[in-house]
Amino acid sequence: MRKILLFLLCAIAVFTAQAQELNCTVSIDAEQTGQPNLQIFRTLETQLREFVNNTKWTDKEYKNQERIDCNMSLIISEYDGDSFTATLQVQSSRPVFESTYDSPVYNYFDKQVRFNYKEYEPLNFNINTFGSNLVSVIAFHVYTVIGLDADTFSLNGGAPYFEIAKQITNTAASSNFPGWKATDGNQSRFRYNDALISSVYKEFHNVMYQYHREGLDIMASDQKKAKQEIANAINILKGINDRRPNSYLVRTFFDAKSDEIQAIFSGGPQVDITQLVENLNRLAPTKRSNWTEIKF
Repeated sequence: MRKILLFLLCAIAVFTAQAQELNCTVSIDAEQTGQPNLQIFRTLETQLREFVNNTKWTDKEYKNQERIDCNMSLIISEYDGDSFTATLQVQSSRPVFESTYDSPVYNYFDKQVRFNYKEYEPLNFNINTFGSNLVSVIAFHVYTVIGLDADTFSLNGGAPYFEIAKQITNTAASSNFPGWKATDGNQSRFRYNDALISSVYKEFHNVMYQYHREGLDIMASDQKKAKQEIANAINILKGINDRRPNSYLVRTFFDAKSDEIQAIFSGGPQVDITQLVENLNRLAPTKRSNWTEIKF
């Protein structure tokens, strides 16, 4: 009996330890290097998966079913010794109340990923120091994922996590790696984080909450009201776009949401879509093929 009890306690401890914030799939594609089968790529993939999923990123307790589903795909284009050049696709989603549907929240294509790595070297994160650019890039996106997820459940819930991502950005800016400085272009980690914490874009956090909590999460009980709340949230985005046309923050929102928005407004109870479609065409003209499918 004592052995059984000890086994159960150990199992519970392991389960609890594994119930961190993220449930993340991590993959590496090294085809572009011409050496895709090297062991170092498999080792790095395993280490990254363990690093992302087993690190305790916040002081909050997450139940296993509360972990945030996400995906990170690292595509390595150049590899020379311990020097790597890559791109990173990061996606996350959150469940919708009383449904089996997961709504896409974050879809970021990071084109500015360069790092040094030696096989089996530890991947350790310290917010106060810059050690590995790979670790800093991954940690930046982890806190952004957590922050945006929190924004969808409570108004401005993501603010503390965006501030941590800002601290990572500031620390990494002392390095020579791209993506961390204001001079690194308009589609950089710096620009995205700067928008998330800027008062210029403060309504964006209202949009995230209204779209998900007051829109999607009531879809099961009142589809028409849910659709109207989502349309209203998109109208708030238009106000942001009027002040800051073609912002990276808004474009990234539609990279995640365009297919979902098309689906929401292409069936179910009818709402007035005239203003909605006009707003969508102004906000995300590159997604026009989605918006033409919205018809009633």
